[in-house]
Amino acid sequence: MSDTFTMRGKTVFVAGHTGLVGSALCRYLAQTDNRLVTAEKSRLDLRKAEQTNAFIASQKPDLVLLAAAKVGGIEANRTQPVEFLFDNTMIAFNVIKACADNNVPRLMNLASNCYYPREAEQPIHEHSLLTGPLEPTNEAYALAKISAAKLCEYYSQQYNKSFFTLVPTSLYGPGDHFSDERGHVIPAMIRRFHEAKIQGLPSVTLWGTGSPEREFLYIDDAVKGMMYFCEHYHGHEPVNLCGGHSISIRTLAQSIAGVVGFSGELRWDTSKPDGMPKKALSPARCFDYEWRPKVSFTDGLRLTYQDFIARA
Repeated sequence: MSDTFTMRGKTVFVAGHTGLVGSALCRYLAQTDNRLVTAEKSRLDLRKAEQTNAFIASQKPDLVLLAAAKVGGIEANRTQPVEFLFDNTMIAFNVIKACADNNVPRLMNLASNCYYPREAEQPIHEHSLLTGPLEPTNEAYALAKISAAKLCEYYSQQYNKSFFTLVPTSLYGPGDHFSDERGHVIPAMIRRFHEAKIQGLPSVTLWGTGSPEREFLYIDDAVKGMMYFCEHYHGHEPVNLCGGHSISIRTLAQSIAGVVGFSGELRWDTSKPDGMPKKALSPARCFDYEWRPKVSFTDGLRLTYQDFIARA
C-alpha cells in the first residue's frame, strides 16, 4: 500500500455526482488540475456489475470517490428497506470490486454515522462499530454501509489495496434534496418553513419530540476533509469525519425558522419516531491528522437557504 498520494494531475471518478456530496466534490475538483469523470444513471447503472467494471476499465481512474447511494429520511428508510439494503450494497460492492480488479490506485468509500449502534457511547468512536443493535428506522441502509466499509478494509488488508472509508457526521448544505420525502432533516425543514412562510400558515408540525441531538457538518468543509484524507490517510480502518455543530432537533428547528423568517408556532407530533436519541461522532482520530472544519453553523444554514431559494 502506497504511503503517498498527491492530488495533482489525477483522473478522478466521482460515483454519485448528482447528490449532495457528489456535486460538492465535483465543484471542488473543477477548480483543480485533476481530470473529473462522471456518468449519468442512464449511461451507468452501478447496481450492475458488468457495466460498472467496463466503465472503470475504460476510464482508468487514479482515484474513485464512492459517494453514490440511495438516500432518504426516516420515512423512506422505514418503508423501503429492500431497496435501501439491496441497491446500496450492489452499488458499493460493484464499484469496490471493479476498482480492485482494474488496479485503481486509490478509493475513498463514504459510510454514514447511522451505521453505528443505536446505543453506542457518545461521542461515537470508530471502535463502536458492530458492538450493538442498529437503529431500526435505518437498519437496512446501515447494513449496506457496514458491508461496504468492511469490504474496503478487507481489500486493504488481504490484497494491499489503498482503499479506505470515511464516516461523515450528518452533512448539509447547497445541493441537498429539499423535498420532505428524500430530504434529511435540515433541507426538509427549510422547505417546510419556507412554504409555511409564503402561505402565511400559523404553525408547522414536526415529527417526534424534538429532543434527539444531532451533529452537523457543512458540505464544503466535509469535501475538503475528504480530499485531505485522500492525500494524508493511508491506514485501513474507517475514520470519522466530524467536528461540526451538535444541536437538539428542537433548537435546530428554531434556528432554521429564524433563518427562513417563519414566525409561526412549532408543534411536535410525538406519535412519530425520533430515531436515535443522540448521534455525534468522536473527532479524535480525524483531529490527529490535523484536520478541522471551518464554516460556522449559522453561516452554513444561511448559505443552504440561499441555495434553496436559488433553485426553487
